[in-house]
Amino acid sequence: MDMKQALEGLCACNAPSGFEGPAAQVAQALLEPLMDQVWTDRMGSVIGLRRCGKPGAKKLLLDAHLDEIGLIVTGIEDGFLRFQSIGGVDPRMLPGRELAVLAQQPVLGVVACTPPHLLKDSERKKSVPIDKLFVDVGLSQEEAEKRIPIGTPMVFRGGCAPLGQGKLWGKAMDDRACFVTLVRAAELLKDVKLDVDLYILGSTREEISGAGAKGATFSIAPDFCVAVDVTHGQTPDAPKEKCLTVGGGPAIGVGPNMTRWMTQRMVKKAEKEEIPYQLEVMAGHTGTNGWHMQISREGVATSVVSLPLKYMHSPIEVLDREDMERVAQLLAAFAKRLGEEAGSLC
Repeated sequence: MDMKQALEGLCACNAPSGFEGPAAQVAQALLEPLMDQVWTDRMGSVIGLRRCGKPGAKKLLLDAHLDEIGLIVTGIEDGFLRFQSIGGVDPRMLPGRELAVLAQQPVLGVVACTPPHLLKDSERKKSVPIDKLFVDVGLSQEEAEKRIPIGTPMVFRGGCAPLGQGKLWGKAMDDRACFVTLVRAAELLKDVKLDVDLYILGSTREEISGAGAKGATFSIAPDFCVAVDVTHGQTPDAPKEKCLTVGGGPAIGVGPNMTRWMTQRMVKKAEKEEIPYQLEVMAGHTGTNGWHMQISREGVATSVVSLPLKYMHSPIEVLDREDMERVAQLLAAFAKRLGEEAGSLC
C-alpha cells in the first residue's frame, strides 16, 4: 500500500464529526482487500474483521477516528453565514481562512477578516470570538438562504502534500493518518497467522464525544483495544515537556488510562523489533478514544499509541512519513501471538 496516496485520498474527504460519510466510504475501500468482512455500523463507523480461525478466539480492536473538526452554519445575515464550531476549532485560525461549505452543491467560503487599518490598537492583539465572525460566500441573502440551509457543515479547504524531507502537511491528519497506519498494519499481517480475531475500527464523532468508538466497542466486546491517535509534535515555540519528537517514532502512552501489562508489552515489542519509540506520560484523560473504550461493558485492556503531529487542529498539520510506518510496524508486532502471550500477563 502507498500510505501517502491513501492519506491523500482520506484527507481530500470533507467529513467533520457527524458527517463522516465521504471518509467512511474511502476507509471501507482501503480495508476491504485485507479483511474477511467490512461493514458500517449504526453510528457510521467503519469496522473490518479478520478472523484467525480459532473457535472462541480473543478479540483485538485497533481504533483510529475518521472525523475532523469543522464548523456548522447557524444563521445568515446579509448573505454572510453565522456559525459555531464542531469540535476544538481555534478561533485564531479562522480570519481570512478558506472553507468548503458542504451544501448539496458545495461552495467556497472565506471567513471575513477586518483589515488591520480599521482595527483599534486594543483589538489588534486579540483573537475574534467565533460568535463574532462571519463567512463570506459571495451570495445575496436570498441566494444564500436558497443554497445553504441552516445546519450545513463547513471544513477547512485543503488536502495533503509533501513538505521538505519525508514530511507531509494537510488538514485532517488528525486522525486519518492514524487510520492509514491501521490499514498498513493489516497489510503487514496479511500473511501472518494470528491467534486473535483482528478488528480495525474507523470511528466517528471522536472530536465531539467519542460516540462512534463507544458504540462500536460495546458491540464488538473486544478483549484488548489500542486507541491510535495523534499527539503534539515539538516546535520551537511549544513547551518541551508537553511535546514529542516528530520523526522520533510512535509514542507509547503511560498512565491510568492504559492497562499496565499492555503498555509494557508494547514497549517490549518495540525494543525486540528495533522500532524507535517514545514514552508519553498521560496522567489523566488521554484525550483519545481509549478513555471511553477502556470502560466498555465490564472493561477492556487498553493501550494508547500516538503519532507525533505538529500544528494539531489547524489546516496545516505536519507529520513524518517514517513515523507512520513505525506505528504500523509496532501495531503489527503487538498483534502477533497476543492470544498466547496475554494469558501470562493479565
